[in-house]
Amino acid sequence: MNVTLRQLRVFLSVAGGRNFSRAGDEIGLSQPAVSRSIVELESQLGLRLLDRTTREVVLTEAGQSLAARLDRLLEELDQTLQDVAGLASARGGKVRVASSPTLSANLMPACIAACARQAPAIQFMLLDRIQQDVLASVRSGEVDFGVVIEPSSAEDLYLETILSDPFVLVTPRAHPLAGKKSVRWTALDGESLVLLDHASGSRRLIDDALALNAAKCTVKQELGHPTTVFRMVEAGIGISVMPALGVPPSGLPGLAVLPLTPRVQRSIMLVRRRNRALSPLAGFVWKLVQATAKAGVPA
Repeated sequence: MNVTLRQLRVFLSVAGGRNFSRAGDEIGLSQPAVSRSIVELESQLGLRLLDRTTREVVLTEAGQSLAARLDRLLEELDQTLQDVAGLASARGGKVRVASSPTLSANLMPACIAACARQAPAIQFMLLDRIQQDVLASVRSGEVDFGVVIEPSSAEDLYLETILSDPFVLVTPRAHPLAGKKSVRWTALDGESLVLLDHASGSRRLIDDALALNAAKCTVKQELGHPTTVFRMVEAGIGISVMPALGVPPSGLPGLAVLPLTPRVQRSIMLVRRRNRALSPLAGFVWKLVQATAKAGVPA
């Protein structure tokens, strides 16, 4: 059965006024178009709804039954459509976003603050999780979207790059490399390293860069949080390669932060389920995170 909303509205107008011409004037159709809609509706239902003569239009028993129910149904449909359309301009409600620790600490605070200024009725709820759990939260629908480091495999997800973040070297100020303006990756050969563990989205990229530049290093510690990495470097356990965004904006007292050459960077991406549209509120926050990243994170 292929009954259209237009056919139902035309029928209800004719049923209410018992006149094809007046119904056409009411809904903006010609009298022949009104007649054609009624004929098509009756054909789809397989029964006659109206008895027509040159002098009057009379509802059949089936027409009376349909008209009695249709008025309420169309009214509810109109209200539902208005409610849904209202979401497009809504500025209140919760939006859940998941991100990995370095991003939670050094990108997301600026995004949450911007949301509070621009749309105070939105509750920007941040879930701080390791990257694997961020992706799982996006896939399950627990969060509206996530902020991640370029994942190795995400064919089922939609990804959009919002920021490129270079890797830097972090050393004690007394280390021989600390006095240089920049350090080549090859100079790390033979060094002891303290790195983020493999739960971090950055670790794979760091390992690839070391291998590409033939830097054979001994990894002394693998840790889950940047702050712990920095404390280990301060203690002299090793030096570290970190994303620049993982370094606090205020810097690291007692440690040197140096550019690595050639430049290797990670892509920071927004991620959501593929073929699933964001709600208007989540779409607003998605664009806000984009704009905040584009404007630059305070350093």
